[in-house]
Amino acid sequence: MLYTLTRSKRKTCAIYVRDGAVEVRAPLGMPKPEIDRFVASKERWITEKLAASASRMERRAAFLLDYGGTVRYRGGDCPLVARPGSRVGLSAEGFYLPPGLPPEGIKQACIRIYRLCAKAVLTERVSVFAEVVGASPAAVRINGAQSRWGSCSGKKNLNFSWRLMMAADPVIDYVVVHELAHLKEMNHSAGFWKIVERVLPDYKERQKQLRELQIQLRAEDWT
Repeated sequence: MLYTLTRSKRKTCAIYVRDGAVEVRAPLGMPKPEIDRFVASKERWITEKLAASASRMERRAAFLLDYGGTVRYRGGDCPLVARPGSRVGLSAEGFYLPPGLPPEGIKQACIRIYRLCAKAVLTERVSVFAEVVGASPAAVRINGAQSRWGSCSGKKNLNFSWRLMMAADPVIDYVVVHELAHLKEMNHSAGFWKIVERVLPDYKERQKQLRELQIQLRAEDWT
């Protein structure tokens, strides 16, 4: 089985399957035949992961947005509506954007709307929960992170991915509280989770919903 080998100062072998490729990470001194035997012992698991990866890649390639369709917004389905002019935004009708855009143009217009909404919504939610948590950030910023919903910097800035606007409001609030809690505990210690649980006793259920959304988004091309 073909794979890419990466050696580093680690103690054990690990296999990663991403985008149809197999990467093996191994200790610096592990002999190649031993690595090959390890990979061979995991062949069934690798084959299953490659099949699942291929299926996700096919769905991503087929992912297209069009007028009259919908996108996720705060846990619901939001219509995509053509409106004369060059402006994009959110109204009672849904996401409005200029007519005649190609699929890629529609996607980029939607991302612009998500970013605009994220700045307003997340700034407001941070303001609400900052008092409850007992910590206020220096700034609230929106980014395009794909693997992290939110982060807290050493300068006490809170960063959120615009993709968070696809989550339901209770899940959005969980990420907000999670990052605010990091202003008091810059780790995931018992003390950190105690802060989160005090504000959101059902945070574990919200975590589960966030993971489910992340799995769904892997089959969509939002780059």
